[in-house]
Amino acid sequence: MQIKPMIRSNICLNSHPIGCKKAVENQIEYTKKRRAERGTSSVSPKNVLVLGCSNGYGLASRIVSTFEKKKKTIGVSFEKAGTQTKCGTAGWYNNLAFDNCAKEAGIFSYTINGDAYSNEVKSQVIELAKENNMIFDLVVYSLASPVRTDPETGVMYKSVLKPFGKTFTGTTIDPFTGELKEISAEPATEEEASNTVKVMGGEDWQIWIDQLTNAGLLAEGCITVAYSYIGPEATQALYRNGTIGKAKEHLEATALSLNEQMSAFNGRAFVSVNKGLVTKSSAVIPVIPLYLASLFKVMKEMGNHEGCIEQINRLFDSRLYIAEKNDKGQTAIPVDSENRIRIDDWELSEEVQKRVDELMPKVTTENAKDLVDLEGYKKDFLATSGFEIDGLDYDADVASFDTI
Repeated sequence: MQIKPMIRSNICLNSHPIGCKKAVENQIEYTKKRRAERGTSSVSPKNVLVLGCSNGYGLASRIVSTFEKKKKTIGVSFEKAGTQTKCGTAGWYNNLAFDNCAKEAGIFSYTINGDAYSNEVKSQVIELAKENNMIFDLVVYSLASPVRTDPETGVMYKSVLKPFGKTFTGTTIDPFTGELKEISAEPATEEEASNTVKVMGGEDWQIWIDQLTNAGLLAEGCITVAYSYIGPEATQALYRNGTIGKAKEHLEATALSLNEQMSAFNGRAFVSVNKGLVTKSSAVIPVIPLYLASLFKVMKEMGNHEGCIEQINRLFDSRLYIAEKNDKGQTAIPVDSENRIRIDDWELSEEVQKRVDELMPKVTTENAKDLVDLEGYKKDFLATSGFEIDGLDYDADVASFDTI
């Protein structure tokens, strides 16, 4: 049968198996081409654990680790498998495609499909690493979930995207019609704020590092990095100064704590503040679609636009694994005053933000398709579910949903 995207409230409810496969292969090919042009750095990890490996920055991190650095990886994500008659999640097809490509390249990879917040999955990772003599020197924390169950109490917590203090009202855009809409979000309660920190803060990251350390699975000089976002002034009231921002503050505080803790074996912990991109998470945040469509227009005109795979290649090449050393003999990773890696530097440059700020107020429903990169935003949005990938025939039938 043919598969067409099913969209509801800026969420794509289905995925295309062949499209997901092609999207992963495209990212791998980009990474291989970049390696051929630049050469492989002598500084690189040997064994990598990616928590949240199926989409976006997590998937890109695993691809770069494997196909640029040629290192062994274990990935963890929680996805719905496809069956012969029912579609699986895009992440499930992405993982399948990645593992197939790694196998063809002769590079070890293993994907665990389960709840990374649970003790059971943590034990499974530890057992698998020991069986395969893997001592991790890079742990990527890229989990994004609306809910988390505390493994000790069994209580499920839900995150919310809400402001503090007063109702937020902002303008968003429908990427398929160009229609601008005013969207409001009521202020969060204290319970909603604390629950969001419980889900999206650094507590689970801390537990992972504690358990891996206790199991003797973190190498001397191990780096762990979690991904975050700050964004421009236009998104601050709802995002950085709201419930999500409070969770991100907790994540960043956890990084500082882990950095001190891991110094016992010359290890380090960082938050990498990344560029705003179309992901399954960002697509549902009010204001973000209009901002990103404007940002894409500006950065493409300036020639410095990046997608997930370009961004993570640059993170590895120009931040995490550079030749320069500090006085401790470690890679001299450049950070800001709060010990954060800023790979959002191109996005938040003064010139880019000036041009975006000038552009956004001019956008109307009537001129949106001409003024901003609505087509690019929509294409990236659909691509996260395997649609609108160049070179594929979407009129062709898909025989089964349990394979790619």
